[in-house]
Amino acid sequence: MGFEDQRFSVNLSILFTELPLLERPAAAAAAGFGAVELWWPWIDSPTPEQSALDALKRAIDDAGVRLTGLNFYAGRLPGPDRGALSLPGAESERFRANIDVAADFAQTLGCGALNALYGNRVAGVDPAEQDALALENLVLAARAADRIGATLLIEALNRPESPLYPLVSAAAAVGIVDKVNRATGLGNARFLMDLYHLSMNGEDLPAVIERHAALTGHVQIADDPGRGAPGTGTLPLEDLLDRLAKAGYDGWVGLEYKPGDRTGAEAFGWLPREARPARGPRR
Repeated sequence: MGFEDQRFSVNLSILFTELPLLERPAAAAAAGFGAVELWWPWIDSPTPEQSALDALKRAIDDAGVRLTGLNFYAGRLPGPDRGALSLPGAESERFRANIDVAADFAQTLGCGALNALYGNRVAGVDPAEQDALALENLVLAARAADRIGATLLIEALNRPESPLYPLVSAAAAVGIVDKVNRATGLGNARFLMDLYHLSMNGEDLPAVIERHAALTGHVQIADDPGRGAPGTGTLPLEDLLDRLAKAGYDGWVGLEYKPGDRTGAEAFGWLPREARPARGPRR
Protein backbone atom coordinates (compact mmCIF):
# COMPACT_ATOMS: atom_id res chain seq x y z
CA MET A 1 0.00 0.00 0.00
CA GLY A 2 1.04 3.65 0.03
CA PHE A 3 0.22 6.99 -1.51
CA GLU A 4 -0.52 5.34 -4.84
CA ASP A 5 -3.43 3.47 -3.24
CA GLN A 6 -5.18 6.63 -2.02
CA ARG A 7 -7.73 8.84 -3.73
CA PHE A 8 -6.69 12.44 -3.31
CA SER A 9 -8.67 15.65 -3.66
CA VAL A 10 -6.90 18.99 -4.01
CA ASN A 11 -8.01 21.80 -1.73
CA LEU A 12 -8.28 24.78 -4.06
CA SER A 13 -8.46 27.24 -1.17
CA ILE A 14 -4.85 26.59 -0.16
CA LEU A 15 -3.30 25.22 -3.37
CA PHE A 16 -3.21 27.01 -6.74
CA THR A 17 -4.07 30.26 -4.95
CA GLU A 18 -1.70 32.14 -7.25
CA LEU A 19 -4.51 31.74 -9.80
CA PRO A 20 -8.00 33.29 -9.83
CA LEU A 21 -10.60 30.98 -8.28
CA LEU A 22 -12.22 30.10 -11.59
CA GLU A 23 -8.90 28.96 -13.08
CA ARG A 24 -8.00 26.61 -10.24
CA PRO A 25 -10.18 23.60 -11.16
CA ALA A 26 -8.55 23.44 -14.61
CA ALA A 27 -5.10 23.80 -13.03
CA ALA A 28 -5.82 20.83 -10.74
CA ALA A 29 -6.96 18.81 -13.73
CA ALA A 30 -3.84 19.79 -15.69
CA ALA A 31 -1.73 18.56 -12.76
CA GLY A 32 -3.41 15.17 -13.11
CA PHE A 33 -6.06 15.28 -10.37
CA GLY A 34 -9.70 14.37 -10.79
CA ALA A 35 -11.15 15.70 -7.53
CA VAL A 36 -11.10 19.02 -5.66
CA GLU A 37 -12.46 20.53 -2.46
CA LEU A 38 -13.02 24.09 -1.26
CA TRP A 39 -13.44 26.27 1.76
CA TRP A 40 -16.40 28.62 1.29
CA PRO A 41 -14.98 30.74 -1.56
CA TRP A 42 -16.85 33.99 -0.87
CA ILE A 43 -15.59 35.03 2.55
CA ASP A 44 -17.58 38.27 2.56
CA SER A 45 -20.84 36.76 1.39
CA PRO A 46 -22.69 33.71 2.66
CA THR A 47 -25.24 34.30 -0.10
CA PRO A 48 -23.39 35.28 -3.29
CA GLU A 49 -25.14 36.16 -6.51
CA GLN A 50 -26.38 33.17 -8.47
CA SER A 51 -24.11 34.22 -11.32
CA ALA A 52 -21.06 33.66 -9.08
CA LEU A 53 -22.27 30.21 -8.09
CA ASP A 54 -23.00 29.34 -11.71
CA ALA A 55 -19.56 30.51 -12.82
CA LEU A 56 -17.79 28.31 -10.27
CA LYS A 57 -19.95 25.32 -11.14
CA ARG A 58 -19.14 25.84 -14.81
CA ALA A 59 -15.41 26.06 -14.07
CA ILE A 60 -15.52 22.78 -12.14
CA ASP A 61 -17.63 21.05 -14.78
CA ASP A 62 -15.51 22.33 -17.65
CA ALA A 63 -12.33 21.12 -15.93
CA GLY A 64 -13.79 17.63 -15.64
CA VAL A 65 -13.05 17.37 -11.93
CA ARG A 66 -15.32 16.31 -9.11
CA LEU A 67 -16.11 18.49 -6.10
CA THR A 68 -15.78 16.17 -3.11
CA GLY A 69 -15.98 18.63 -0.21
CA LEU A 70 -17.21 22.14 0.56
CA ASN A 71 -17.15 24.25 3.71
CA PHE A 72 -20.16 26.15 4.89
CA TYR A 73 -19.60 29.88 5.39
CA ALA A 74 -16.92 30.24 8.07
CA GLY A 75 -16.11 33.96 8.22
CA ARG A 76 -12.70 35.21 7.17
CA LEU A 77 -10.85 32.05 6.25
CA PRO A 78 -7.94 32.27 5.74
CA GLY A 79 -7.79 34.93 8.39
CA PRO A 80 -8.71 35.33 12.03
CA ASP A 81 -12.03 33.47 11.94
CA ARG A 82 -12.54 29.76 12.47
CA GLY A 83 -16.22 29.43 11.70
CA ALA A 84 -19.44 31.30 12.42
CA LEU A 85 -22.01 28.84 13.70
CA SER A 86 -21.31 29.29 17.42
CA LEU A 87 -21.01 33.10 17.33
CA PRO A 88 -24.14 34.85 18.66
CA GLY A 89 -25.60 37.62 16.55
CA ALA A 90 -24.80 38.51 12.98
CA GLU A 91 -22.30 35.76 12.23
CA SER A 92 -24.66 33.00 13.33
CA GLU A 93 -27.35 34.53 11.15
CA ARG A 94 -24.93 34.60 8.22
CA PHE A 95 -24.19 30.93 8.77
CA ARG A 96 -27.90 30.11 8.78
CA ALA A 97 -28.44 32.11 5.60
CA ASN A 98 -25.66 30.11 3.98
CA ILE A 99 -26.87 26.62 4.89
CA ASP A 100 -29.24 26.03 2.01
CA VAL A 101 -27.10 28.04 -0.43
CA ALA A 102 -24.09 25.83 0.27
CA ALA A 103 -26.14 22.63 0.27
CA ASP A 104 -27.88 23.47 -2.99
CA PHE A 105 -24.59 24.37 -4.66
CA ALA A 106 -23.00 21.13 -3.43
CA GLN A 107 -25.96 19.18 -4.80
CA THR A 108 -25.52 20.64 -8.29
CA LEU A 109 -22.02 19.14 -8.38
CA GLY A 110 -22.72 15.86 -6.63
CA CYS A 111 -20.64 16.90 -3.64
CA GLY A 112 -21.25 14.58 -0.70
CA ALA A 113 -19.47 16.30 2.20
CA LEU A 114 -20.13 19.66 3.87
CA ASN A 115 -17.74 20.90 6.56
CA ALA A 116 -19.06 23.13 9.37
CA LEU A 117 -16.30 24.90 11.31
CA TYR A 118 -17.39 25.47 14.90
CA GLY A 119 -16.13 29.01 15.49
CA ASN A 120 -13.93 30.70 18.10
CA ARG A 121 -14.85 31.44 21.68
CA VAL A 122 -16.09 35.00 22.14
CA ALA A 123 -14.89 37.11 25.07
CA GLY A 124 -17.70 37.88 27.49
CA VAL A 125 -20.01 35.15 26.18
CA ASP A 126 -20.76 32.06 28.25
CA PRO A 127 -19.27 29.03 26.45
CA ALA A 128 -22.44 27.10 27.29
CA GLU A 129 -24.45 29.70 25.37
CA GLN A 130 -22.16 29.30 22.37
CA ASP A 131 -22.38 25.52 22.56
CA ALA A 132 -26.19 25.60 22.66
CA LEU A 133 -26.27 27.90 19.63
CA ALA A 134 -23.75 25.68 17.86
CA LEU A 135 -25.89 22.61 18.35
CA GLU A 136 -28.96 24.41 16.99
CA ASN A 137 -27.06 25.46 13.89
CA LEU A 138 -25.39 22.10 13.39
CA VAL A 139 -28.77 20.38 13.53
CA LEU A 140 -29.98 22.70 10.76
CA ALA A 141 -26.83 21.99 8.75
CA ALA A 142 -27.17 18.22 9.25
CA ARG A 143 -30.74 18.33 8.00
CA ALA A 144 -29.70 20.32 4.93
CA ALA A 145 -26.89 17.85 4.26
CA ASP A 146 -29.30 14.96 4.64
CA ARG A 147 -31.68 16.60 2.16
CA ILE A 148 -29.01 16.30 -0.56
CA GLY A 149 -27.67 12.93 0.59
CA ALA A 150 -24.48 14.42 2.04
CA THR A 151 -22.41 14.06 5.19
CA LEU A 152 -21.94 16.86 7.73
CA LEU A 153 -18.30 17.10 8.84
CA ILE A 154 -17.04 18.38 12.21
CA GLU A 155 -13.35 19.25 12.34
CA ALA A 156 -10.78 19.52 15.11
CA LEU A 157 -8.20 22.29 14.59
CA ASN A 158 -4.95 22.83 16.49
CA ARG A 159 -4.51 24.95 19.59
CA PRO A 160 -1.23 26.71 18.66
CA GLU A 161 -2.73 28.20 15.49
CA SER A 162 -6.35 28.45 16.71
CA PRO A 163 -6.14 29.19 20.45
CA LEU A 164 -9.77 30.36 20.69
CA TYR A 165 -11.23 27.36 18.88
CA PRO A 166 -12.74 24.91 21.39
CA LEU A 167 -12.45 21.71 19.34
CA VAL A 168 -8.73 21.03 19.54
CA SER A 169 -8.73 17.27 19.99
CA ALA A 170 -10.23 14.34 18.17
CA ALA A 171 -12.31 13.51 21.25
CA ALA A 172 -13.79 17.02 21.39
CA ALA A 173 -14.83 16.96 17.73
CA VAL A 174 -16.21 13.43 17.97
CA GLY A 175 -18.19 14.50 21.03
CA ILE A 176 -19.93 17.15 18.94
CA VAL A 177 -20.54 14.61 16.17
CA ASP A 178 -22.27 12.37 18.69
CA LYS A 179 -24.41 15.25 20.02
CA VAL A 180 -25.56 16.21 16.54
CA ASN A 181 -26.41 12.64 15.60
CA ARG A 182 -28.39 12.18 18.81
CA ALA A 183 -30.25 15.46 18.25
CA THR A 184 -31.20 14.72 14.64
CA GLY A 185 -31.49 10.95 14.59
CA LEU A 186 -30.06 11.13 11.07
CA GLY A 187 -26.59 9.71 11.75
CA ASN A 188 -25.01 11.78 8.97
CA ALA A 189 -22.60 13.82 11.11
CA ARG A 190 -19.03 12.55 10.87
CA PHE A 191 -15.54 13.43 12.05
CA LEU A 192 -13.14 15.28 9.75
CA MET A 193 -9.74 13.82 10.67
CA ASP A 194 -7.06 16.35 9.75
CA LEU A 195 -3.78 14.63 10.56
CA TYR A 196 -1.81 17.89 10.55
CA HIS A 197 -4.03 19.55 13.15
CA LEU A 198 -4.07 16.46 15.34
CA SER A 199 -0.30 16.16 15.14
CA MET A 200 0.09 19.81 16.13
CA ASN A 201 -2.02 19.01 19.19
CA GLY A 202 0.36 16.22 20.15
CA GLU A 203 -2.15 13.42 19.70
CA ASP A 204 -1.19 9.78 19.30
CA LEU A 205 -2.23 9.48 15.65
CA PRO A 206 -2.27 5.66 15.40
CA ALA A 207 -4.49 5.60 18.50
CA VAL A 208 -6.79 8.26 17.05
CA ILE A 209 -7.10 6.24 13.86
CA GLU A 210 -7.86 3.03 15.74
CA ARG A 211 -10.43 4.77 17.93
CA HIS A 212 -12.20 7.01 15.43
CA ALA A 213 -11.75 5.63 11.89
CA ALA A 214 -15.27 4.20 11.90
CA LEU A 215 -16.78 7.65 12.53
CA THR A 216 -14.50 9.49 10.10
CA GLY A 217 -16.14 11.01 7.06
CA HIS A 218 -13.15 12.75 5.53
CA VAL A 219 -9.38 12.95 5.99
CA GLN A 220 -7.06 15.87 5.26
CA ILE A 221 -3.28 15.89 5.31
CA ALA A 222 -0.28 18.19 5.50
CA ASP A 223 3.13 17.48 6.95
CA ASP A 224 4.21 18.67 10.39
CA PRO A 225 6.01 20.87 11.17
CA GLY A 226 5.30 23.55 8.59
CA ARG A 227 2.01 22.42 7.03
CA GLY A 228 3.86 21.67 3.83
CA ALA A 229 3.66 18.84 1.31
CA PRO A 230 4.25 15.25 2.42
CA GLY A 231 7.96 14.75 2.94
CA THR A 232 8.69 18.31 4.07
CA GLY A 233 8.16 17.45 7.74
CA THR A 234 8.36 14.39 9.94
CA LEU A 235 4.87 12.90 9.85
CA PRO A 236 4.76 9.31 8.51
CA LEU A 237 1.77 10.18 6.34
CA GLU A 238 2.04 7.17 4.05
CA ASP A 239 1.95 4.83 7.04
CA LEU A 240 -0.90 6.73 8.68
CA LEU A 241 -3.02 6.56 5.54
CA ASP A 242 -2.31 2.84 5.29
CA ARG A 243 -3.49 2.47 8.89
CA LEU A 244 -6.68 4.33 8.03
CA ALA A 245 -7.34 2.05 5.08
CA LYS A 246 -6.76 -1.05 7.19
CA ALA A 247 -9.15 0.37 9.79
CA GLY A 248 -11.84 0.57 7.13
CA TYR A 249 -11.64 4.17 5.93
CA ASP A 250 -12.32 4.30 2.19
CA GLY A 251 -13.10 8.00 1.72
CA TRP A 252 -11.21 10.84 0.10
CA VAL A 253 -7.93 12.27 1.36
CA GLY A 254 -7.84 16.04 0.99
CA LEU A 255 -4.52 17.70 0.19
CA GLU A 256 -4.68 20.77 2.40
CA TYR A 257 -1.07 21.87 2.60
CA LYS A 258 0.88 25.02 1.83
CA PRO A 259 2.94 24.87 -1.37
CA GLY A 260 5.70 27.04 0.10
CA ASP A 261 7.57 29.03 -2.52
CA ARG A 262 6.38 26.74 -5.32
CA THR A 263 3.32 27.28 -7.48
CA GLY A 264 0.48 24.86 -7.00
CA ALA A 265 1.47 22.83 -10.07
CA GLU A 266 5.01 22.38 -8.67
CA ALA A 267 3.84 21.29 -5.24
CA PHE A 268 3.07 17.65 -6.08
CA GLY A 269 6.50 16.17 -6.74
CA TRP A 270 6.02 13.74 -3.86
CA LEU A 271 3.16 12.01 -5.74
CA PRO A 272 3.76 10.27 -9.09
CA ARG A 273 1.46 11.61 -11.77
CA GLU A 274 -0.06 8.20 -12.41
CA ALA A 275 -1.23 8.12 -8.76
CA ARG A 276 -3.10 11.43 -8.95
CA PRO A 277 -6.35 10.67 -10.82
CA ALA A 278 -9.34 9.62 -8.75
CA ARG A 279 -9.94 5.95 -9.46
CA GLY A 280 -13.44 4.61 -9.10
CA PRO A 281 -16.34 5.85 -6.96
CA ARG A 282 -15.88 7.12 -3.44
CA ARG A 283 -18.27 8.80 -1.11
